[in-house]
Amino acid sequence: MTVLAPPRHPIVQSALDDARTWCASEIIDDRPALAHAVKVAVTIGAHIPDPGTDLIAAALLHDSPDLAPNTLDLDELLTTRYGPTVRRIVRVMHNEHRSLDTDHPQIVVDDHQVLLASTADRIVALSSLMSRARKSGDITGFFTRRRPLLLLLPYFHQCHAAGAGRVPDTMSAALATALTRLDDATTGIPR
Repeated sequence: MTVLAPPRHPIVQSALDDARTWCASEIIDDRPALAHAVKVAVTIGAHIPDPGTDLIAAALLHDSPDLAPNTLDLDELLTTRYGPTVRRIVRVMHNEHRSLDTDHPQIVVDDHQVLLASTADRIVALSSLMSRARKSGDITGFFTRRRPLLLLLPYFHQCHAAGAGRVPDTMSAALATALTRLDDATTGIPR
């Protein structure tokens, strides 16, 4: 049973419904965006007993700043429908994502809920990336075409180190496994 198994808390159900609407026809990690959001929520539940509705709702909605209609006052909707905690987690994660395009990407460790959600998001994204590389039949070629990602590997290792002792050991181990697989697959590819 996962954190999304029925019966769902009304806030989680509402977040799933909004995510389904906003993710329609959107792609993340070469899959429907809703699948990514659901996997992040389920990953949190796999490592954290009773993670709380705010954390699961935020996980489902974490990409909403990029996916929700830009005519929508997203901050107002998130605060009104889900509360300030969900809005905060979603916005901080969005800022983290945007910072990946800068010279100094953010690592948020002082907000435990954000750290948990971000770690789950990294586990899902990096594991999906490795899976897609294997399915491509040309792992080296797959990663050679993704140089910006290769340049971010030290950042992802820093995220892992920053979360050690702050996230559950099983969650830290899952991120370590994803990173080790990426390191092994990309050894020898110029960065």
